[in-house]
Amino acid sequence: MRIPQMIAAEFRRLTASPMSIVALIALMCVPVLYGGLYLWANQNPYANLDRIPAAIVVDDTGTTVDGKTVNYGDQVADQLIQDGSFQWHRVASGSASAGVDDSKYDFSITFPSDFSTALASASGTSPQRAIVTLTTNDTNSYLASTIGTQAAEKIRTSIVKQVNEEAAQRFLLGLADIRSSLVKAQDGAAQLVDGSASAQSGASQLADGTAQLAAGSQTLASKLGDLSSGAAQVRDGAAHVSAGAAQVAAGNDQLAAKATQASQAAAQLAVQAPAAGQQLIAQLQAAHVDPAVIAQVEAGLSGIDQKVQAGNTQIQSAVGQVNQLAAGSDQVAAGAAQVSSGASQVADGASQAQAGAAQLASGASTAATGSAQLRDGLTTLHNGASQLHDGLTKGVAQIPDNSPALQKKQASTIADPVNLKNDSVTSAGTYGAGLAPFFVALAGWIGIYALFLIVKPVSRRAITALHSPVKITLAGWLTPGLLGAVQMIGLFAIVSGALGFGIHNPLGMFGMMALASVTFAAIILALNVWLGSVGQFLGLVLMVLQLVTAGGTFPWQTLPGPLAALHHVLPMSYAVDGIRQLMYGGNPATAWADAGVLAVWMLIALLVSAIGVTRMTHFRTLRDLRPSLIG
Repeated sequence: MRIPQMIAAEFRRLTASPMSIVALIALMCVPVLYGGLYLWANQNPYANLDRIPAAIVVDDTGTTVDGKTVNYGDQVADQLIQDGSFQWHRVASGSASAGVDDSKYDFSITFPSDFSTALASASGTSPQRAIVTLTTNDTNSYLASTIGTQAAEKIRTSIVKQVNEEAAQRFLLGLADIRSSLVKAQDGAAQLVDGSASAQSGASQLADGTAQLAAGSQTLASKLGDLSSGAAQVRDGAAHVSAGAAQVAAGNDQLAAKATQASQAAAQLAVQAPAAGQQLIAQLQAAHVDPAVIAQVEAGLSGIDQKVQAGNTQIQSAVGQVNQLAAGSDQVAAGAAQVSSGASQVADGASQAQAGAAQLASGASTAATGSAQLRDGLTTLHNGASQLHDGLTKGVAQIPDNSPALQKKQASTIADPVNLKNDSVTSAGTYGAGLAPFFVALAGWIGIYALFLIVKPVSRRAITALHSPVKITLAGWLTPGLLGAVQMIGLFAIVSGALGFGIHNPLGMFGMMALASVTFAAIILALNVWLGSVGQFLGLVLMVLQLVTAGGTFPWQTLPGPLAALHHVLPMSYAVDGIRQLMYGGNPATAWADAGVLAVWMLIALLVSAIGVTRMTHFRTLRDLRPSLIG
């Protein structure tokens, strides 16, 4: 008997009665129903999140920011309701708690009374974190709670972005004010540089002048010392002169007094001399002295009188001169006294001038030192002012002069500086499409497993006739393999047509599905050939193992160690990965490698089946005499 004849004989047996046909059709539909219904139910659940009821509680009392009353809780709640990501219901706190408890709401978001106050505190002296309370109930749905947690995280991120944007706006506004102040400071620094330059120049001149003053005052003090010594000598000499002049004046006064007496006596003599001569002449005449004698006496008296008058004149003149001398000596004495007094005052003044000049010299020296320090300090001030001006100029240049519109855009960028660009190498598109490779592979195993409930693993008639074990094995494998390929056609039509999942390589994907199906058929055939009903049960166990190790839902790296090791061995892992590569447009080389692993599994399973069939054609076991209920 040939392989096609054995396959045809098995098909005739499977369609021998109406009930057989119904059973065959029902089992053929198992993978389509399993995979199609599950993928339909999970086609794109994230697009329907707006059907999930969720509560919003706003207990926020608001706060005052920059003189304006704000309520961030109301703002966020309004944004959430307007966004419509979930079926939001704004309710009171008690209603939300009761709603989450009795499954009216899957979760609730609560903004406490101090929510706005806490957000506004970030720019104050007592910053604190704002609290948003997420209330979940896993009895409603664990995934709903997980989705609620993700939603709360998005809400938190949105709030953080808003707060950061407002803080950035205030920062940029303050930076603009700082720039304006720096510009004014820059202008002031420029004026300070100019003023310090002028002051530095004046201080240099002052330093030079005070240095000259100090030197001149030292010289003046020295000269005034000499003057003081000379003035003291003059004072002493003037005192001696004054004393001598006073003595001379006193002597002259005595001489003037005696001269006055002599003058008076001479005047009297000059007055009395003519009368005395007349009296003498009269006496002579009375005595009858010879007239000649009297004439001689008169002539002698006349000469005497002339001499007396001349002497009186000389005496009066000399007395006048003596009086003038006395007056002059008095004046000289008075002048000498004044000179002595003035010399004494000059000496005292010269001494005081010397002391003052010494103080002036000391002060001028101190002033010279101070003015030099002032000059050096003003030089340092000028240099510092120049550095300050240069620094302010650089600071102003480094702070951009942005417009309010640009500041707003910058604040938005600072608040949310990173925009995630999803540059996917491949993309499933939707949640259902992401699960499709796993459930397609799992449905292929289930479909083959269900077929072996009615399909005989091997033909007993062929074994009895001692036909070729290889032909018997191939016929036993091709029958469910062909039916499994038909199942994959139906499932492929559902995935690509009814559900509309995008498939990058349709022919390749179907080829991988068919390869996986015939590989699974070979494995279950080997289990049935060697272990019968126990092997059929082990096929179920193997399906469960592959369900958790194939990495269809979560990454296989998250599996426990033993299960992760099985991921690299069991065939469904490679079937899932191969379908992914071809469905999403991944690496063809990886898909070929996955197909190679499946082919190896298939060949090994067929070899094991052939060995089992060979054993069955040459030996009879107790299981052959009492066949199992399955197969």
